[in-house]
Amino acid sequence: QVPLVESGGGLVQAGGSLRLSCVASGLTLDGYAIGWFRQAPGKEREGLSCIGRDDDTTYYSSSVKGRFTMSRDTAKNTVYLEMNSLTPEDTAVYYCAADSTYGRCYRAMDYWGKGTLVTVSS
Repeated sequence: QVPLVESGGGLVQAGGSLRLSCVASGLTLDGYAIGWFRQAPGKEREGLSCIGRDDDTTYYSSSVKGRFTMSRDTAKNTVYLEMNSLTPEDTAVYYCAADSTYGRCYRAMDYWGKGTLVTVSS
């Protein structure tokens, strides 16, 4: 299957910013719901943001609302997650995912990337 590839993670100091990218090959992301998730060590996977397939409303979890911004570049088949005001609690592996079956973001979306690690130091 065509992979989703995340990039942009790394080590950042608290208060800093990172921009994550998710590039899809072989599919048109405009036909999918696209979401960002993260999983911290020992924690459940957490949904962060989602653009639904059938509308362009962007949803954010309360933990990142106002700090993170998701966007999509259809021409590049790429989605982004701009992360600002990072805290150590944001340390996690960040994943992008795409779904056409339901066109929604949920835990069993059709395609998942392998993740990119974000570490926020205090």
